[in-house]
Amino acid sequence: MPVNSPVLWQTIAQQISQTTGQPFHGQERRSVSGGCINQGYCLMDGEQKYFVKLNQAQQWPMFQAEALGLEAMAATHTIRVPRPICHGSSAGHSYLVLEWLEFGQGNHDSWYRMGQNLAALHQAGGSAQFGWQTDNTIGATPQPNPWTDSWADFFAEHRLGYQLALARRRGGNFPDPTAVVPKVKDLLGDRQPTPALVHGDLWSGNGAILTTGEPVILDPATYYGDGEVDIAMTELFGGFPAGFYQGYHAIHPPEPGYQQRKTLYNLYHILNHFNLFGGGYQQQAQQMLKQCLRI
Repeated sequence: MPVNSPVLWQTIAQQISQTTGQPFHGQERRSVSGGCINQGYCLMDGEQKYFVKLNQAQQWPMFQAEALGLEAMAATHTIRVPRPICHGSSAGHSYLVLEWLEFGQGNHDSWYRMGQNLAALHQAGGSAQFGWQTDNTIGATPQPNPWTDSWADFFAEHRLGYQLALARRRGGNFPDPTAVVPKVKDLLGDRQPTPALVHGDLWSGNGAILTTGEPVILDPATYYGDGEVDIAMTELFGGFPAGFYQGYHAIHPPEPGYQQRKTLYNLYHILNHFNLFGGGYQQQAQQMLKQCLRI
């Protein structure tokens, strides 16, 4: 059914009312950016506003997992994330309702605070293993998160190995994962980070500053991993302002070997972009494989 289905919007408004305990009729809505994967709407009833993400009905588990990730990060009381209100499916669509946030222009101090808050998130603990309570998605790609004792095993098998297998099935000219996974394990074999709750998809479009000056991170692909994966991705597509890195490193200084690991960690995202969008990402991924794994 089309997105303008009255049944869909009535269902969403009713669930907002039930969840918040405040009457909400959703009398107005306007289209806003929902990213590359979802449709986004601002749903309004007078002064009340909510951000609604929509996708096909079968994508409801994706929204459920996103809500769990946001709740887990919020529970650390370290960094602001959008508060999930409710989620579900109706009229052929799945939906996720989040609090409405007003974005502003950040300055050096607000980005410095962003870095410090992210470092605090990474140091909050919460797990003795790598993985997550459920599988989720990175963009629209499934992201397996089985609990694993070794970071090298987790990243090699459930990040790069998984994406390479997908890429080969989609016609990509990439080496067999059975040749890559052992090399990744060797490269990360001495890396024994404390499991950190990571955003998982922290490119520049998923970090912002509110009109109040408070930093916020959005659209997570949450799991427990090496906190460096978040820092690496902030450098992949344009980078964050310098104040962010100054704030983060004031709490968590760079560790030896990061520059090499950065390429390896970002290879995961470039492979995912090939699996989502194809095109020139194949050549970029091949160059990264040669750079960090000599493959």
